[in-house]
Amino acid sequence: MPIINSIAAMQEEMTEWRRDIHMHPELGFEEVRTSDLVAEKLQEWGIEVHRGIAKTGLVGVLKGRDGAASGRAVGLRADMDALPMDEENDFPHKSTHPGKFHGCGHDGHTTMLLGAAKYLAETRNFDGTVNFIFQPAEEGRGGGKLMVEEKLFDRFPCDEVYGLHNWPELPAGEIAAVPGPIMAAADRFDIAIRARGGHAAMPHHANDPVVIAAQLVTAFQTLVSRRTDPLDSSVISVTQVHVGSADNVIAEEAALSGTVRTFKPETQDMIEGGMARICKGVGEAFGAEIEMNYDRGYPATVNHPEHAALAADIAGSVVGPDKVRRDVEPVMGAEDFSFMLLERPGAYLWLGQAGGPSGCMVHNPRYDFNDNVLPVGASLFATLVETRLKQAG
Repeated sequence: MPIINSIAAMQEEMTEWRRDIHMHPELGFEEVRTSDLVAEKLQEWGIEVHRGIAKTGLVGVLKGRDGAASGRAVGLRADMDALPMDEENDFPHKSTHPGKFHGCGHDGHTTMLLGAAKYLAETRNFDGTVNFIFQPAEEGRGGGKLMVEEKLFDRFPCDEVYGLHNWPELPAGEIAAVPGPIMAAADRFDIAIRARGGHAAMPHHANDPVVIAAQLVTAFQTLVSRRTDPLDSSVISVTQVHVGSADNVIAEEAALSGTVRTFKPETQDMIEGGMARICKGVGEAFGAEIEMNYDRGYPATVNHPEHAALAADIAGSVVGPDKVRRDVEPVMGAEDFSFMLLERPGAYLWLGQAGGPSGCMVHNPRYDFNDNVLPVGASLFATLVETRLKQAG
């Protein structure tokens, strides 16, 4: 089944939805207007709506033509939140809210799932239940985790679950579906250094926290270059250093912050433990007090091999086998769909959108979703349901 004709016919309508959402971006757990829009459309199409899940999230429930005789269920997830940044585009549908911007394409994700929902509500050419999961707060606030904690899959049972994210580095219309890790775990750390201040011209009377901070930054990288298996991957990035107030003063305190990215739990454990040992050792060596707070965030997004392969085959039926990528390398970005994949088997897919109007990567102030791929994503979602919940006979 190629791109579904009736979904392709909704191109203009879906573009209007997407651009309306783009104009009215809302941050994580604040997606009131977006949630209202989604709920209104689902109800208009006869889909059962459940709201107030993870604050502003919602789930639409739709049963097949003959009810749910098979007893099987598929979950489809789209994220709804925007980024806390200003948009630098200049077109009619640019953000109307300063400091808020759909710079990651969640407006497109929401629209594609709405397109699939409208089509499936009209045809119901499947046997079972589809749960349309509209998730809040993906951008660092853990909306996916909260949905799981609020018993998402107990309330809305799913045998398998799928998510779809636009990817500007892939040609428009190509789909990536790979087994195993596709996005990394994202942890953060904060380090406080307390030493002894003094006059910058007489450093022997002080204990310079800048020198101590430099030792930490350098030593941390040995955990990547000398403790991580060369066939594995990890990243430690110190992204903030705060110290000092004048050029002739050695400060008493310094603060470091940053992020750690890993794929394997054992590598994550090694890095957290290694950073703690380095802080302790450097503190003792320099006679300073060093305190580290390490916070584990999103786990790695790991596709279940069987479901990634199934999704790749289904994607091939939509866009053609030659436009399905089964070999893309994972990236060190993070995604809280990972919490759902820890609970249910499934896969997280990428939809290429290169060549769109923005011509840049997500999180860029000039990014915009490529509306030309809306029917592709909606058709993929719909075909996943019709294939995995295929009617007998």
